Amino acid sequence: MTTPPHEQRIEALAARVREGIRERDAAFGPRPQPSEGKAQKPKAQAQKELREQRDRLRAAGRRRLTSGQSRRPRPRQSRIGSAAARRDARALSRMRHSTAWLW
Repeated sequence: MTTPPHEQRIEALAARVREGIRERDAAFGPRPQPSEGKAQKPKAQAQKELREQRDRLRAAGRRRLTSGQSRRPRPRQSRIGSAAARRDARALSRMRHSTAWLW
């Protein structure tokens, strides 16, 4: 069985490519061997979880910081408490600046 002429050209081209690969391999020499360093062991699951927890806590701190700097209204309970404190401070200030204690 004979091969058609166009396939002969393909085979000749493949032979030239293989020869070029051999020449390049000879020019570069033998392939380097891996160094005898200690193989890196994968990170432990606990370390990964701790890292994720630190990231979550860091993100929560950032959210708290930005929410404290925002101008949104405070929760009702803190508004009530601070209003009472302001009333007390105002009354004390009036007493301090009044002359009622002189009598």
